Amino acid sequence: MIKLTSTRTLLTLGLFSAIASPVCSDSSSPLLAAYYDRQMAIIDGNAYAWRGDELPKKIPYKAKQVGVGDDSNYLLTDDGILFHFDNDNFNKPRLLAKEILRFAAGDTGALAIDASNTLWWIASGSRTAQRIAEDVKTAAVGDGANYYVTRSGNLYVKGKAHRGQYGDGRLERTNHFVQTANDVAYITAHTGHAILLKTSGDVLGTGGNIYGPVGKHGLGDKAIRWSKIVGGAKAIATGSSHTVAILHDNTLVAWGSEYGTAPKPLLTDVSAVAASSNTTIALKIDGSLWQWDRGTKPLKISPK
Repeated sequence: MIKLTSTRTLLTLGLFSAIASPVCSDSSSPLLAAYYDRQMAIIDGNAYAWRGDELPKKIPYKAKQVGVGDDSNYLLTDDGILFHFDNDNFNKPRLLAKEILRFAAGDTGALAIDASNTLWWIASGSRTAQRIAEDVKTAAVGDGANYYVTRSGNLYVKGKAHRGQYGDGRLERTNHFVQTANDVAYITAHTGHAILLKTSGDVLGTGGNIYGPVGKHGLGDKAIRWSKIVGGAKAIATGSSHTVAILHDNTLVAWGSEYGTAPKPLLTDVSAVAASSNTTIALKIDGSLWQWDRGTKPLKISPK
């Protein structure tokens, strides 16, 4: 059972440990997070936070997962405590929940999966949690639509549908979660669109596609059904107008604004990636951190 409370005390630091797949985050990995102009990363167990093109700044916490919203930062400790920070104020953490395995965050709140694989919704500014579903392995918070995937691979959606966010052809929202895909390994979502990774390695997209984050399907407007973009992938992330995927050979590819509808190779030996409105951040297998704006060359950066 999830435990919720609030606190102004500093969190107790825990030792870093990797999260076994599947993970649930604002990126392809619990080690990275990006949303609009906010980014977070975990390097050697230490958490970093920064905005835009600033250098990442170390914050005084160790973590196993990070997440971001429009004006919020989230951090999950090794012992399963989920904390929330308002407007980069890392001196005043608010304890959201205990006994959490993984979470997803966005502008409207967080979806948290507890030790029993039960999914809970914690709305922004709320101190209570709503039980959503059981037997859940991963989830995503989009701008107006939320998603979760069961351990059997079924995808469920609830929220806005006007841009085709459900992927099943409907354009009107429902007041409950409905299944719209199966054999799903991972899901990520952003401004009016969603991208999923099938267990086969195929990447599919649906929703608003003015700038191409969903590929060629519905380009200039919207795709209302899940459509294949690329195959042979093992991880995905999406921003407001572009999407990235890590292929099985660890090559990072991107499509959407500044890249076109066909996946374009950007970087090799990539282990994790996150995308925001304009920026992409990535970790390479050697542990180095990289960042770049859409259409520019990836650059290695050194955290403070």
